Amino acid sequence: MPDKPAAEIAIDASLVRSLLVSQATHVIPDAANLPLEKVAEGWDSEIWRLGDDVAVRLPRRALAAPLMLHEQRALPEIAQRLAATGVRVPVPVVTGRPDAEFPWAWSVVPWIEGTRGLEVPRDARTGWATALAGAMLALHAPAPADHPVNPVRGRPLNTRDAAFHERLEALLRSGMLDRGTAGNLRAIWRAGTATAVSSQAPVWIHGDLHPGNLVTRRGALEGIIDFGDVTAGDPAYDLAVAWLAFDEAGRQVFIAATDAGYDEDTWRRARAWAAAVVVSLLTHSDDAPDYAELVRDAIPEVTRDAG
Repeated sequence: MPDKPAAEIAIDASLVRSLLVSQATHVIPDAANLPLEKVAEGWDSEIWRLGDDVAVRLPRRALAAPLMLHEQRALPEIAQRLAATGVRVPVPVVTGRPDAEFPWAWSVVPWIEGTRGLEVPRDARTGWATALAGAMLALHAPAPADHPVNPVRGRPLNTRDAAFHERLEALLRSGMLDRGTAGNLRAIWRAGTATAVSSQAPVWIHGDLHPGNLVTRRGALEGIIDFGDVTAGDPAYDLAVAWLAFDEAGRQVFIAATDAGYDEDTWRRARAWAAAVVVSLLTHSDDAPDYAELVRDAIPEVTRDAG
């Protein structure tokens, strides 16, 4: 059955245009006349493209409203950190505020032209690996004490132990996972939870890093998007992308390109997080065929040589 929550506010072109005219014309003088088109709708937000250069990002439910504030808080600093890497992030050019028409914060962000990583075959992604590794090294710097807090992302693995096993057992009962695959995922998770907890100070992390949030152009990594889950914590959470995005060849390039910036324990925790993301997406991708495909594609990579 479909898992995506229903929108709590009806967002249409008239509403978006009204917000732009009332709050964004000081930055975008033609906001009243530029072409406006809805281009994406996720669990938490909608994206409306405005003209050629920007997009409007709005939360679609109350639970997601704080995530917009987190992006507005964190992205200016993160954009500075990543500037030298050439990898773009959607730092807001307008930070919209609640008004009588719309109850939550919203943003106008640069439009990053390109193709979602999900739409690129796994064996064609190795060309991004070095750039993504550089972006991670730049991102994973100590975060300030007032960083956005996320209840799940970047935390010690054992805080998600019950949820992982409950989901795994449910997937077994439903027949969505066979016992061999489930056993391999469980072994990878246990290896991660047996590893020492990160002792370093919390670093900035994206919090939802997978091919759907990577933008590529002409075979290169153009940008990283959707920072709604941005927080600080263990970089292993982000490094799970090594298994979620790449095949074995790409993964080796990605790991090597970090130039030993992360120790073996971090990579072991990262693989366990990849197993957790696979289990979570498999549980919640009924109405998202592109993410269901991501899971099917990622399982062999995550479980490779696990038996």
